[in-house]
Amino acid sequence: MSITASAKGGNWFRSELLLELHARGATPDLVLTADTGNEKPETYAYLDVIGPWMRDRGIRHEIVSYTPKRFKHWPPYYGILEMCLTNATLPSKSLGGSSCSLKYKKAPQDAFLKTWQPAIEAWSRGQRVIRLIGYDAGPRDTARANHALSIDDPLYRCDYPLRRWNWDRADCTARIVAEGLPVPPKSACWLCIANQPEEIRALPAWCLRLIVLVEARAAPRLHTVEGLWRRTTRARPGSMTLFIRNEQLLPPDEIDRIVRDAPTDLIRFQDVASQIPIGERPTMTEWLDRFHAAFPQRGRGPAHAIAA
Repeated sequence: MSITASAKGGNWFRSELLLELHARGATPDLVLTADTGNEKPETYAYLDVIGPWMRDRGIRHEIVSYTPKRFKHWPPYYGILEMCLTNATLPSKSLGGSSCSLKYKKAPQDAFLKTWQPAIEAWSRGQRVIRLIGYDAGPRDTARANHALSIDDPLYRCDYPLRRWNWDRADCTARIVAEGLPVPPKSACWLCIANQPEEIRALPAWCLRLIVLVEARAAPRLHTVEGLWRRTTRARPGSMTLFIRNEQLLPPDEIDRIVRDAPTDLIRFQDVASQIPIGERPTMTEWLDRFHAAFPQRGRGPAHAIAA
């Protein structure tokens, strides 16, 4: 008998997949969610909806995240945001790579499953763990699924129930509504290049400030891209900061202040921290707390964010 683990698909939770599997008597043994530390606030808030639903039905749900172990002379950091600020860079996708998903989503899930006793026992019997992936039958997820199907993994066999059921995005939405649950928001790191202009417009001020900060911190090292959106198109500039300024999503003086002062202050913080023994060294989270505190009237990050 194979062990079934449900992992993150295109959205943080593919609720329709979980709802329908449970209704069909095929509830997964484990639901895994990889937290990048920078999901949208609405995504973290959805934990308060789907978490109790799973708990009431005895479905085990684990949230995992990538945790760096070697910090060299840097302050300890966690998540994509803190990695970018520490290394004065942008997320991999903004630079033409794809290591964000591998490092912050796939790797922590794989690490957890290697410690999960049902998986260990299945592998000892020569079986593969079945991973249920929430790609639907729509064109975008079809391309993702076709790529995934080309990968042969000796430990896992991926299954795509939504595609077997021929469910597109509309079918998925209808299934959630029929259950009486709210439809979850599109899941994405708010630093991701994949965000559309309307998604940036919808972000709270604390996210917008951090976008400005990330681009300002990375600016001296950017030679082939303009910013988080890489290059300018007809729809938007390559720099999200320029978009935020043009759309007046933050006050101009606030943007100027972040660009002018924050990167320098962060570098000073890193220099001081590098002289402190690693066990006593302040973390990047502490510096971010100070950054947020400079804008108390407009709020700060989400209560659900998981740093480590």
